[in-house]
Amino acid sequence: MKYGFLIRGGFWFNSRSLRDWPLLMCCLTLPAFPLGAFSVEKLAFRNVITDAVATFLHVILTTSEIVYPVLVILICDSAVVSGFLLMFIACIVCLKLVSFAHTNHDIRRLLISDKKVDNAPSTADMDNLQAPTLGSLIYFMMAPTLCYQPSYPRTSHVRKGWLVRQIILYLIFTGIQGFIIEQYINPIVVNSQHPLKGGLLNAVETVLRFSLPNVYLWLCMFYCFFHLWLNILAEILRFGDREFYKDWWNAKTIDEYWRKWNMPVHKWVVRHIYFPCMRSGISKEVAVFVSFFVSAVLHELCVAVPCRIVKFWAFLGIMLQIPLIILTSYLKSKFSDTMAGNMIFWFFFCIYGQPMCVLLYYHDVMNRIGKTG
Repeated sequence: MKYGFLIRGGFWFNSRSLRDWPLLMCCLTLPAFPLGAFSVEKLAFRNVITDAVATFLHVILTTSEIVYPVLVILICDSAVVSGFLLMFIACIVCLKLVSFAHTNHDIRRLLISDKKVDNAPSTADMDNLQAPTLGSLIYFMMAPTLCYQPSYPRTSHVRKGWLVRQIILYLIFTGIQGFIIEQYINPIVVNSQHPLKGGLLNAVETVLRFSLPNVYLWLCMFYCFFHLWLNILAEILRFGDREFYKDWWNAKTIDEYWRKWNMPVHKWVVRHIYFPCMRSGISKEVAVFVSFFVSAVLHELCVAVPCRIVKFWAFLGIMLQIPLIILTSYLKSKFSDTMAGNMIFWFFFCIYGQPMCVLLYYHDVMNRIGKTG
């Protein structure tokens, strides 16, 4: 009623989108890094190189895989959304490369020592432990999982009718996301003031106005990616493990939320960060801190690099979850039947935290453009 109908035909693609072609080329060349990791593993399994050399080469490949898109984004004058998509894909490839190298290292240890270790692939048959094949690598890079295994549970067939319905739903909800952004979020953000520079009441009012469409957008994004897209990908690949999330909306503590809302990342963190830290003698508290630190760094990369600013808002937003975990765990221990932890989660994550971060990054990006323009 206030702004009229704001949807334009060029929302998804316009002439300015053509300037982002270097980012597309960068994305298309990212498979070179998994192929490099595969070559390293082949040499390691044939005892051409030692484990130490293989680990060193994997570190070089994984670091280069992250630095490469960062440099492309910073050098090219690309849109923020395009940069975010490239960094999101690059981080996924990075996590898969770490799992590929870590798991194959454990497989080599098992084949040599003939003993089972905690971090090994979840199989009871030692005969299934083998050197990676090109087919297993390609399947892993396409599969909706971040944890590598030589083989995965598979479904018997592809449900074509079900798959078509999911694709239609995906297209519908993608359009709904665009509508929410253009019609409700953009006007509020554009007409807002910097939350840290304006008055307190003005900042509170803007955050509250912004929180409702932000929650709708975030829920649509969650539904599209975790429920629709990952299931579509799993159905096409006949991938059997469909546990992509649990009932995070009922979480009574922040810790419970982080263990339920993104199962692929949670399983990766547990296998490749948390358990290795615990086995090395690090305390549980420090292992949790390290896990959140790695997550915070990846979140900061995905946001700061496309925005071309380093304000650490995303980093702090993740790290501040640790005191919230302590608070909500304390409330749960004192009041077993209370939903206070669930209310704290919804308030800080969806009503206050996300809108505040979006507003901070938007105004910082606009200030950067104004100063450099």
